[in-house]
Parts: sequence; structure tokens; C-alpha cells
Amino acid sequence: MTQRAVAIVGGGIGGLAAAVALHRRGWRVEVLERAGEFTEIGAGISLWPNALRALEALGLAGAVRALGAVEATGGVRDLRGRWLSRTDNAELARRFGHPLVVLHRADLLRVLSDALPADSLRSGSEVSAVREDGHRVVIVHRKGESRHDLVVGADGLHSAVRRALWPTAAGPRYAGYTAWRMVTEPLAEPPREGAATWGRGARFGYTALPGGRTYCFATASLPAGAASGSSEYAELLGRFASWPDPIPALLAAVPAGAVLRHDLYDLPPLPSFVRGRVALVGDAAHAMTPNLGQGACQALEDAVTLAHCLDTTPDVAAALRSYDGLRRPRTQAITRRSARLGAVGQLSWPPAVLLRDTAARLTPTRATLRSMTPVLDWTVPGAPVTETEHESH
Repeated sequence: MTQRAVAIVGGGIGGLAAAVALHRRGWRVEVLERAGEFTEIGAGISLWPNALRALEALGLAGAVRALGAVEATGGVRDLRGRWLSRTDNAELARRFGHPLVVLHRADLLRVLSDALPADSLRSGSEVSAVREDGHRVVIVHRKGESRHDLVVGADGLHSAVRRALWPTAAGPRYAGYTAWRMVTEPLAEPPREGAATWGRGARFGYTALPGGRTYCFATASLPAGAASGSSEYAELLGRFASWPDPIPALLAAVPAGAVLRHDLYDLPPLPSFVRGRVALVGDAAHAMTPNLGQGACQALEDAVTLAHCLDTTPDVAAALRSYDGLRRPRTQAITRRSARLGAVGQLSWPPAVLLRDTAARLTPTRATLRSMTPVLDWTVPGAPVTETEHESH
């Protein structure tokens, strides 16, 4: 039997995970990345139990966990530093089979890329056209033209594949707030608990990374494209240096030139994630705000599900329709939920902030964990349901 060929457009988390999943099922993979190298800089990433299940299916969960940190406790605080809610990571692991693991994005990308043949990774290969040609899909990129049995669009929020084959689909929509991400230098006494502090139209969160470093993130309700008057670091100090401990100390440990800023967008729901022999994964299909920490987690789920569908249904177009039916309702529901949580977190009117904080304080931890079940209790397609998964319902 002739080996089937797939071109994956985009070398981020979703694209590399899809490449690993398909490579291990016998596909000849080619990952086309626009940038000059396969890497990410400057930020951490949270991998929830559903993401670790997906990584287990790829055979990479152990390698990823070895590079990450597991917090004992996380939660939400108010502007006075008081806890509004807390989550025990041990209880999270008991209910859902894995804890919350935090690591640097670059480490996750390295694990994924190391699982692929070196000659399958094509950096500096920006795609300019995608078109169907009978039972093949033609890709035109900076280094030439190629034909494939399948094309996977994993090229992010501003996906060229989506624009080419979904030309009438609505573009990304601004969430109403911007975000800063940064990693501290190693701290002598890093925070033992992670937290997101909710203010008025602003939030600041932090969580442990290995080696005594801490991953920090912040948001503020601002117009899209608003620029800082001086540096992003100075902007952060002006907005958050007076917030409760340990935020001032964390900011002091951030290198001034290591702050990343991005306006936050999500993607209006697409009518389908597939077209013929082309499928979208990750942000290209369902870009979401980071409020649930599920962007990369859902991309990993996409990759595993796509490979399963192609493995169980020989006809590519039919397999992709099955993938769409499994992934689109779930990811679009999580996108909506993340947007709602972000709107709550960014509230700025004092009476609404008081009501929000009071409701969070009065909500039992058990109810909080139960509300997370639809997101975290995901089963790898084709895998047997475990006792842990039954208990979480």
C-alpha cells in the first residue's frame, strides 16, 4: 500500500501534535512552518488533565511531566489578597486522573518536535495557496509546490488555510482586553501556591515553573492596538506594582525586556472544521481566550482525535467529517465558556465586582470542581473509560 502523505501548515503545538499522531500511524508527514525555526519564547503553558490524556495517547506524557511543575494549590484572590476560591491539585488528579502541570511552551514544542523525523520539519516555508485537485490537495509555499492526500491547517488565529478555503468566514474578534506574559528569573522563595488576582477591569496571575521560576500573566481592558507610553515592563509596573503580595516581588524579578504583550481574540464559530481533504486544528479552527487555559489543551485533543478518525475510516473525506462532528461542538462550547469567564474576570463597575467576588467566595470547592468536569473529563477516542473518569461525573 502506498504511504499516505499529509502536509501540516503551522509548526506550533497543534501542528506538531498532529504530525506526531499521524507519523506514528504510518503517514508521511511534512510540517510547513512560516518562521525560520520551530520554537516559542517567553511564556508558560498550563496543561490540564485532558491535555495530559492526549499526550499519553501520543506517548509523550511522561517526557512532558518531567519538564513541568505541579502546584499544590491554585485559586482566585481579590484585590486585598483574600482567597475567593481554591483548588487542590491532588483532588484534581484524583477526580480526573492527572494534575495540572505547568511548563515553558518552548519545552513542550521541543518534546513534540523531537518525536518527529528531522527531515519532516520545514521551517521558512510560508504557504501562499491551498487548492483541491481531485483526490489530492496542492500546497504552494515559499520553497515550492507539493501534493498531499491530506492537509491540516494548524496555522493559528490568522490562518492562511482558513482564509483560502473558508473565504466568507468571519475573522477573529477582539475580546476587549490585552494580555502581558512573562517569566521571572529564579526566585530564592517562589510562591508555593498559584493564583489569579481579580481587580477592576484587570487581572494578574502567576504559577510555578521548574527551577524556581514563575510564569506570570496580566490583563487589562483596553482598546485593540493600544500602545504603552514607554515600555511594556513600565506599563506593568504602573498598573500592578501596588497589587497584593507576592505580585510586586514577582514583577521585580522579571527581566525588563522579557515582557510579551498580545491583544486577545477569539474566533466566531465556523460552520465546519473540514473541507474535502483539508482539516483545521487548534487556533485555526477555534481560537479562544486563555481564561480556561484550554487553547493548547484543545489543540492536543484535536490532534489525537484527527489521527483516530483517519485510522478508523479509510476514506479521508469521511474521516474528516467524523472529526468535525467530534470536535466542533466541544471546542466551540469551550470557546464560549472561556469568553464568558473572561467577561466576568474583567468586570470594572464596583457593584458588579463586589457581586462577582462574593459569589466566588460563597461557591463551594466541590461545586467549582464539578463545573470543570465538562472541560476536563475528556476521553481519548477509542480508549476504554476508566474508573477515575466514572468517578468524576
